[in-house]
Amino acid sequence: MYDKLPSAITMGEPSGIGGEITLKAWLQTQKSSRPFFVLDSPERLSTISSSLGLDVAIAAISDPSECADVFSSALPVLPLESAVDASPGVPDPKNAAPVIESIKRAFAYAKDGQAAAVVTNPLQKEVLYRADFSHPGHTEYLAHLDGPNVIPVMMLASPMLRVVPVTVHVPLMKALETLTKDMIIEKSMITIAAMQRDFNIQRPRLAIAGLNPHAGEGGTLGDDETATIQPAIDELLKLGTAEIFGPVPPDALFTARARQTYDAAICMYHDQALIPIKALDFDHAVNVTLGLSIVRASPDHGTALDIAHKGIAAPTSLLAAIQMADEIATLRHTSAVTPNV
Repeated sequence: MYDKLPSAITMGEPSGIGGEITLKAWLQTQKSSRPFFVLDSPERLSTISSSLGLDVAIAAISDPSECADVFSSALPVLPLESAVDASPGVPDPKNAAPVIESIKRAFAYAKDGQAAAVVTNPLQKEVLYRADFSHPGHTEYLAHLDGPNVIPVMMLASPMLRVVPVTVHVPLMKALETLTKDMIIEKSMITIAAMQRDFNIQRPRLAIAGLNPHAGEGGTLGDDETATIQPAIDELLKLGTAEIFGPVPPDALFTARARQTYDAAICMYHDQALIPIKALDFDHAVNVTLGLSIVRASPDHGTALDIAHKGIAAPTSLLAAIQMADEIATLRHTSAVTPNV
């Protein structure tokens, strides 16, 4: 039955808080949520549970189909083939293999219908780069696994705000140099389709952020709005599938009153999107990858190496990610919505 189809949780950086928050998430959800299993080392999670006094029973499983039978009494863990040898707070490139294996296998289970969704624990990206990982992060790697023509879009979503950065994991100067009308149109169209399919908002309202102070002040503070952003808005309006407005001065876009006027904000660069949502709702913000054939969500925080295995990490954002992934997966399964873009 679909409601028993589990979600797959990845290990994330084993020297960070992923193991702790996963154990705590199970303690809060084992009787009420869609079951989930973790691609990790059962021994590692058992050690963390004992050392932190969490009293979580660990059940090693060999297949996702076994998850539903044990979830109410134990955290199901599907063992990795690669060995995990991690010290709290001290990332090591030798663990890149199990980290990547965890993501790859979770994706495969979701792709072939054995998992309803993938929820990824945070990565320590520079450690993967030192092990020759060629992708900027989860989003790009999952798109690579999904197919050559997949264009991933990162959305940060919470009950208070949804934001999509057009340029993502690039230095700010490069982001400004590479921003184009076509990029804004492409990311916005993928966002519209996702709002229709995954959030059941059939005519979404998109606010397009300006780039310069006062959205350029008519060109006196920069011409990016008139040369790049407004032409993108004009093209999007021609589609007729969403309500589009802007460019909105960035300093006015995230006030309580402004947030009531749109369903998602399209932002021009990484921090323009992430600073407001983290300031407004850090604990409940979820990173959702739009444009994939599978459902993927992640807590919107890092590996927190400084508090790893100290028993103080909160599972709030991971729980929000698990819930949002469940909601999106259920909507995709039960709805016949075809994106109108």
